[in-house]
Amino acid sequence: MPDLPNSASRRELLSALNPVRVFEKRDYEAISLPKPRIQPSAGVTVRLSARVMACDFSVIMNPRSTEKIEAAEQIEAAGEALEIVSAIEGWLSIYRDSSELSIVNRTAGDTEVHVRRELFELLQKALEIHLRTDGAFDMATGSLTRLWRTCRRENRIPLQSEIDVALHNAGLSHVDLQPKSQSVGFRQPGIVLDPGAIGKGYALDEARDWLRKHAHGPRSFLLHGGHSSLIGRGEHNGHPGWPVGIGNPLFTEKRLGTVLLCDQAMATSGSNIQFFRHEGKRYGHILDPRTGWPVDGMLSVTVLAPSAALADALSTAFFVMGVEKARLCCENWPEVGAILLPFPDKGNKVHPTVVNIPQELIVWDEDQVDQT
Repeated sequence: MPDLPNSASRRELLSALNPVRVFEKRDYEAISLPKPRIQPSAGVTVRLSARVMACDFSVIMNPRSTEKIEAAEQIEAAGEALEIVSAIEGWLSIYRDSSELSIVNRTAGDTEVHVRRELFELLQKALEIHLRTDGAFDMATGSLTRLWRTCRRENRIPLQSEIDVALHNAGLSHVDLQPKSQSVGFRQPGIVLDPGAIGKGYALDEARDWLRKHAHGPRSFLLHGGHSSLIGRGEHNGHPGWPVGIGNPLFTEKRLGTVLLCDQAMATSGSNIQFFRHEGKRYGHILDPRTGWPVDGMLSVTVLAPSAALADALSTAFFVMGVEKARLCCENWPEVGAILLPFPDKGNKVHPTVVNIPQELIVWDEDQVDQT
């Protein structure tokens, strides 16, 4: 399981000791040292996966002996959940010309388009997040994404004039949502809705809801959407949640620590894997929708939230906003937690800013994390 600690990496992580005065020998018996924190470890699981939305979606479950539900019933329910994800891809993907979202992108600039309830509600959610993040999250930036993708293939950087044109044809501020008719219209031709920063999370939410309502579904499970989006529900291996590794964006083969994910979703955004270099400069894949240029001020952002769609969108928005603005936004959103990782000032240790996540849910690796 790539996102859970493996047997080779399981070890105890001692809590950092605060500086203390020098004790006389007679004082030793009075010293009360903090107990070492044990890194949560993964146990035996059952896993069902499918290739959907250009990545591996997985339902990870506890073995039958801990669930009181027949294994065949668990697997059948998990398979149905993955079928729901596949069905969502059918109407949400912008890489399928026949999908409902592709039809909206082609025609909503000319006339309002009636859409299914699920798509309309997703667009409403995207608009709410857009407004609450001051535009740092924007689902209507497909023109910018296409421009940078084309320039990357051509091994060049876009001209500012090209970015200006793409910006003119971007932005949820140009999208009209009509609740009464459940329709979508574009006030500006050339708008392209792109669900890349929220679609996988939405699909995970729908899969979770299906499993929760299923009479024979697993009571505890971990849902994966690629390597960046997850939902954990229930218990695992004696823990009140699922242990999930936090990757080190500086050294991708290592982990900064472990988060215990319990009845929450988690998403991570960063540019340590998807990037390209041009004339010696590094350009990440996450664009600031307000400027049209890649963001380069952060290493990574991990968000914990009640839904995977919200966690996905906010991890991207917080990456764009930077540490201070992301911290303020998160503090005004009490059900949302975040781990913000800026570039280290010196050395190889990162210094995370943690907001709205209880300390007992995270165990850091002292060799890689500066907690001072």
